[in-house]
Amino acid sequence: MIEQVSIDHHIQRHIIGVLMYQKYARFRDMRPKNVDTNLYSYHLKLLQKREYIVRTTEGYTLGKNGILYVDRVTTSTLKVRTQPKIIVMLVVQNGDGDVLLYRRERQPFTNQWTLPYGKLHLDDETLNAAAHREAREKLRHDNQTIRHSGDCYIRIKDGTETLMSTLVHVFRMEADDLTLDDRQKWVRPHKLGDYELAPAVEKIITRSFFNDPYFFEEFEEAW
Repeated sequence: MIEQVSIDHHIQRHIIGVLMYQKYARFRDMRPKNVDTNLYSYHLKLLQKREYIVRTTEGYTLGKNGILYVDRVTTSTLKVRTQPKIIVMLVVQNGDGDVLLYRRERQPFTNQWTLPYGKLHLDDETLNAAAHREAREKLRHDNQTIRHSGDCYIRIKDGTETLMSTLVHVFRMEADDLTLDDRQKWVRPHKLGDYELAPAVEKIITRSFFNDPYFFEEFEEAW
């Protein structure tokens, strides 16, 4: 797993900033003005140790971690951007038409009811594979008829400020042989309003019932 953190030291940000706009640079080209050579060398070596910078015969260049870092930062501050979360979500129905709800155990929206879901992993080979993985992990079930039903964006806003943004790949599946625990519950669709639901859950369920070959929607919810 590749984890990215912000580079906070101004000397390291300067070095990264130089190599953000040119493939190779010489030692003296990356040194900030009025910075002691030993101090500059110390921070350059730290970046090399973390594989943000590598030294080649043509000069210093961004390493793998450096390339991944600059792909995630703002150009003005070189701080890692807050980016939308990408998840796969399962709309599961049984033979009676009940929908499976899943109770969240942590924040945000702790104890609210949602649909089984999980973040998309970098090593998921396809969206379908990610949906099957979540079915196995959340439901201990692997249904070969999982179908990609559509996509939607959910934005959580506090006034005009966007607090969260999530891209949801919605999949549908049918199952009658699930073994439920106290975090899961079959619910009649017309009874969804009786439950404290996480943002956009009822809208996603309703939209998926249209049985379109594929849908795309954007939902905005208040914090």
